Amino acid sequence: QVQLVESGGGLVQAGDSLRLSCAAAGRTFGSYAMGWFRQAPGKERTFVAAIGRSGTYYVDSVKGRFTISRDNAKNTVYLQMNSLKPEDTAVYYCAADRHPDVYSVSYYSSTEEYDYWGQGTQVTVSS
Repeated sequence: QVQLVESGGGLVQAGDSLRLSCAAAGRTFGSYAMGWFRQAPGKERTFVAAIGRSGTYYVDSVKGRFTISRDNAKNTVYLQMNSLKPEDTAVYYCAADRHPDVYSVSYYSSTEEYDYWGQGTQVTVSS
């Protein structure tokens, strides 16, 4: 069992930066791949980024602006978001997947592959 708690969301202006954190409770954090997803009002939850032992993966719309990283000693995964745009506005969720060695962005971009989810943190970007 892994409990995930996101933090770091807020209201910012276009062009600003935010860093989201996701703290995991559990002794096997390093054995999970971690993903970030987002869900805008009235829309489906969609993939943003993932990190596993196989590497990092991003949706095209955030490449070059967002960076996912992790600190296994702190059981925490981060999402550094730069040059934020109004279309980045959403609730951001982190998730944990038991398979960190899959070399496939299509695998990590599917919500169905993840075993644990956090409650989400709101990010609002004003124009």
